[in-house]
Amino acid sequence: MLRIPLARPSWDDEMRQAAIAALDSKQWVKGQQNIAFGQSFADYCGALAATPCQNGSVALWAALQIAEISSGDEVIVPSLTFIASATAIPLAGANAIFVDVDEYYCMDYQAVKEAITERTKAVIAVHLFGQVIDPRIVELCHQKQLVLIEDAAQAHGATIINSAGEKTYTGAIGDIACFSFFPSKNMAVGGEGGMITTTKQIYSERLNSIVNHGRSSRVEAQQLGSNLRMSEVSAAIGVIQLTRLDQWLQHRRYIANKYLQECKSNTKLNLPKVRENSQHAWHQFCILVEDENAFIKHMDEHLIDARVHYPNPCHKQPVFSDHPQHQADFTMTDLICKKLVAIPIFHEMRADEINRVISALNSY
Repeated sequence: MLRIPLARPSWDDEMRQAAIAALDSKQWVKGQQNIAFGQSFADYCGALAATPCQNGSVALWAALQIAEISSGDEVIVPSLTFIASATAIPLAGANAIFVDVDEYYCMDYQAVKEAITERTKAVIAVHLFGQVIDPRIVELCHQKQLVLIEDAAQAHGATIINSAGEKTYTGAIGDIACFSFFPSKNMAVGGEGGMITTTKQIYSERLNSIVNHGRSSRVEAQQLGSNLRMSEVSAAIGVIQLTRLDQWLQHRRYIANKYLQECKSNTKLNLPKVRENSQHAWHQFCILVEDENAFIKHMDEHLIDARVHYPNPCHKQPVFSDHPQHQADFTMTDLICKKLVAIPIFHEMRADEINRVISALNSY
């Protein structure tokens, strides 16, 4: 019996042929595949513009640069997230202000509201595990004239009903959004990859420039940028993957619903919630357990991968040892950080694998 991994990237002949065609074209950078991928991704999200880049981490740095965040500025970010969400802020020269999360594991609205000062310029709102942020944060940023940067690295295709009653996709909820195409994500591009989107005209004009050394069409450096470009091969794969995303999300949601329905009677498992009026992207399915080591050991005995996400909150990481909040207590984050365990969920998961996971969960 084979082990069930947490994730398994998708690869087929159409993607292979697209990659080969990009190589055969001999235009391996700055070509039509990047243009096509950016345009199709913007169209999918409902964003004004989008540009591919090297990965989700540089997308966050680029977003802060585009928004002109700099020294002395404060950027609010949840502490329960992957470290790149937080380290992008000091890399841009600004100060990270950490906040707690809510019952859906995304940044807490009230905590964000209380963290705003006269120096606050932006909020990096993480759609953690594929769950969309509290829509009140969107309204709050609008009221306070703060730049809302979506960290959508785990939330390709997630949606929420906005204040106008319209379904809005991640990538078009805030002012700027950042995606990752790492192999474990809902979309991948044959290696590392990322995407930056925007809903604002003022930022759309700077997207292509920021990933190309900050240069304009006249090859003049207009802003601080770097070589953050995606290869044509990766972009070609991304174009194909985007056409499959809705189908893949449908299967992920089917798996999640199976877990939620068939394991709800096990009182040892605190199953995740889905925010009202939203569609979860289910990059991760995380279960809150009392004894994470015993649970992981149990799943391991059934040849099923499971691991904690994220055991060390960002503000308590060594890189922030000199940060004023390094020893701060965040009620929800402290309670769940070491006990939130991810189990397998991916769009190529077979019925027998799904049933094995359910069986293991119900026998815990």
